Amino acid sequence: MPTRIDIRRPTADDRGAFLAAAAGSRALHGTWVSPPLTPAAYDTYLERMAGDAHVPFLVCRRDGGALVGVVNLTNIVRGAFRSGYLGWYAFAGHERQGLMREGLDAVVRHAWTRLKLHRLEANIQPGNEASKALARACGFTLEGYSPRYLKIRGRWRDHERWAILADTRRP
Repeated sequence: MPTRIDIRRPTADDRGAFLAAAAGSRALHGTWVSPPLTPAAYDTYLERMAGDAHVPFLVCRRDGGALVGVVNLTNIVRGAFRSGYLGWYAFAGHERQGLMREGLDAVVRHAWTRLKLHRLEANIQPGNEASKALARACGFTLEGYSPRYLKIRGRWRDHERWAILADTRRP
């Protein structure tokens, strides 16, 4: 089946479209995620994602280039571990259409084939059913539970630990 999306790295030229999509998605994002909402925060995001340890991706529609969402591959460790962490969010108007599944699948393929990683982990808040369904649909399995794992919007939040290994799913 032909894909409806492309993945690519965000740039400074994406600032306006990104900030508009993030502002329009505040209700969708709720307490789950806090994307950059100001020009300064977006620039800080790009700076933080520069270098070899992080690879950010915009998920974009092929028909028109609209921003569908974001998948960030972070804290990449090479050597014997060959692992990284994934975080993602959709933008309003593009959720529940399978577009983020295509995007996450593409990022996972990139991690296996281009980056030669072995393990990817996603930490998801227990009540975030949409993200858990996306992880499950993309082949991730639930590995455990981490209390007060990550501080989001000023509060330490519990997370479920989901992971996928390169040899459990072929690109």
